[in-house]
Amino acid sequence: MSKAKAVVDAPVGKLAKEIVKETIPAKKLSPFKAGDKVVYPAHGVGLIEAIEVKKIGGEDHMFYMINILETGMKIMVPLKQVDTVGLRRVVDAKTIEKVYEILRDRNVTVDTQTWNRRFREYTQKLKTGSVFEIAKVIRDLSVLKGDKDLSFGERKMLDTAQGLLVKEISIAKSRPEDKVKQEIQELFQAA
Repeated sequence: MSKAKAVVDAPVGKLAKEIVKETIPAKKLSPFKAGDKVVYPAHGVGLIEAIEVKKIGGEDHMFYMINILETGMKIMVPLKQVDTVGLRRVVDAKTIEKVYEILRDRNVTVDTQTWNRRFREYTQKLKTGSVFEIAKVIRDLSVLKGDKDLSFGERKMLDTAQGLLVKEISIAKSRPEDKVKQEIQELFQAA
């Protein structure tokens, strides 16, 4: 397969194909194309609207142009930095079941450190973009919430984490967000 042929699925112009030919080996190309839904860590699910060439520092670089669905934020991700930023596909059904297992697990010890240290730790977990880490943050904060009042920052983080998870699962299962949110709430009520 030629280097340029690997990007035929992506709606890119002639210039972009020439840049791909010269700079990115076919086996290194990202599997994403315009129209794909992806997860951008800490921001949530986005839609790749286009793959564009931008001139930066006198050199042409290819970027995914992503629209974050929840906020409408526009993000440019260089194709060469996809792994570094943690851009990934929306999870599948098997992964969702593992996420639900994490949420059901109440046999956890929540760290008794100060709220601001927990907050920093949980922030780092959200930044990974891992659906499993997001589920752990939700589970831990929900368990902690049962024992004591959460700080304002922790409540806001719980809402953010739930929003990220609900949006992704909703898209993965093709179900309305309110139904997914209800499923997750039922997981905590059953425990």
